[in-house]
Amino acid sequence: MHPIEIVTGLLGLTTLMTVVARWVQISYPILLVIVGLLIGWIPGLPPVILSPDAVFLIFLPPLLYAAAWQIDNVELKLYSRPVSLLAVGLVLFTSTVVAFVAHIYIPGFSLAQGYLLGAIISPPDAVAASSVMRGLTIPKRITTVLEGESLVNDATSLIIYRYGLAAILTNQFGLWEASLQFVGIALASVALGLAIGWIIIRVHKIVGQDRISSTAITLLTPYSSYLIAENLHISGVLSVVTTGLFLSVRTDQLFTHQSRLQTNSVWEVVIFLLNGLVFVLIGLQLPSIVADLNGYTLPEAVNYALLISLVAILCRLIWVFPGAYVPRWLSKGIRKREERPTWQQIAVLGWAGMRGVVSLASALALPNLLPNGTPFPGRDLILFITFIVIFCTLVIQGLTLPLLIEGLKVKEDIDEKREELRLRRNMALEAITYLEANHSAGSVHDDVLNYVKNAYELRINELNGTLRAQNQHERPAELYQQAVQLQLELITVERDVLIGLRKGSLLDGEIFRNLEQELDLEAARLSLVRQMEDSLESGKT
Repeated sequence: MHPIEIVTGLLGLTTLMTVVARWVQISYPILLVIVGLLIGWIPGLPPVILSPDAVFLIFLPPLLYAAAWQIDNVELKLYSRPVSLLAVGLVLFTSTVVAFVAHIYIPGFSLAQGYLLGAIISPPDAVAASSVMRGLTIPKRITTVLEGESLVNDATSLIIYRYGLAAILTNQFGLWEASLQFVGIALASVALGLAIGWIIIRVHKIVGQDRISSTAITLLTPYSSYLIAENLHISGVLSVVTTGLFLSVRTDQLFTHQSRLQTNSVWEVVIFLLNGLVFVLIGLQLPSIVADLNGYTLPEAVNYALLISLVAILCRLIWVFPGAYVPRWLSKGIRKREERPTWQQIAVLGWAGMRGVVSLASALALPNLLPNGTPFPGRDLILFITFIVIFCTLVIQGLTLPLLIEGLKVKEDIDEKREELRLRRNMALEAITYLEANHSAGSVHDDVLNYVKNAYELRINELNGTLRAQNQHERPAELYQQAVQLQLELITVERDVLIGLRKGSLLDGEIFRNLEQELDLEAARLSLVRQMEDSLESGKT
């Protein structure tokens, strides 16, 4: 079977399974891993081998870039301390514990091999975390810390991985030298990411209002950042993440509103397809991994893998509670600066350490032979353990995470939704103020002024009605809900007219698409407002 046919089939499967996952109400990466695992055992199918170069070059840069782009930079800066403790401290802690456990309990497994295994399985994956957490109603603080941790810890683990691999290949390892190089590589990677981000802003300004070129530049940016960093022998992961974080707060310098809408739509589809393909490919790897399991019986390998999986899960649970509370006990500044998290929130954070594609790619990238021509020690077992750790954390923890959130009654903070409503109200009020200050003296026709002003006043009245209902613990005014529903009905009427004209060949295709997009955007805005209102009502009840 031709590779193009395989990829096309997997993409189709990804789309179908995503719909099924929505029906059964589980995260689609979990279902895709299970389906890929089942497909891999079907007799007669050609093996699908996931190349580490493909993961690191094709999949990883855009997925990390998109995750960095979506994270809240203000929140990330606010919670930089817990993110750093998890992204650096927890990775080092997990790598060390896994190294000693593997060295003690797996016959013939050296400490260097243990550190290499620990570096591979220690970092939770940014793609897995964001995919599994999407749709769960949890406080934004938890999602920010998880996503921030997952963005940075890849760089930490891959640097440890490099030195663990070097220790096995050369039988030499200098801790002090490795520590200095770790800091140097991290600083150089961040500096490169910032420099590339600065250049990309200038490129976008040259392109101007060309929507196609602007979108193309955003697709090329993560690959450029990654490749330049890797060619300079520094961290491509950290460089891509830095570029994404730098540019995400400067969208006003990059896009017009048209190019922003188009770029967001393109990226949403690209990330969906890459995410789905990666997770189904993870599931397809097990048959080939088991077939190459030389020197160990399958029951032995399963026992070792389950032991390491348990150690990885327990390390995170052991780390998160002291990491959350001990610094607060020692520092008055932290107590003033950061809100005290509940133990339920910390428990959710500890249980959300899903591993994913970076771990598998790191394991697959291990060489088959040492420089002297002998087989790389324990490579097959490391691969098998890595897959089982991914499966246990992604599937078992991913499936039980919603149950844990519900059982511990960890809910999204209602104040976040209220803050958004207040922001919308302030924007509308400022618009009214601007109209009265600049266009009330006959600068525009009175009918035009009244029409625009009435539209903003209606929006303010809607939002004020919502806020009053919140303050008085009452249900929102029925008039507000009727107004939103009526506007949605009218959009449907307009859409029917548009479609009728299009079917009668009375409307140019480009005009049709432009008008359809206007209706879609307005319907999306109204639906979002109604959804926020429903969430506020359910939160109060």
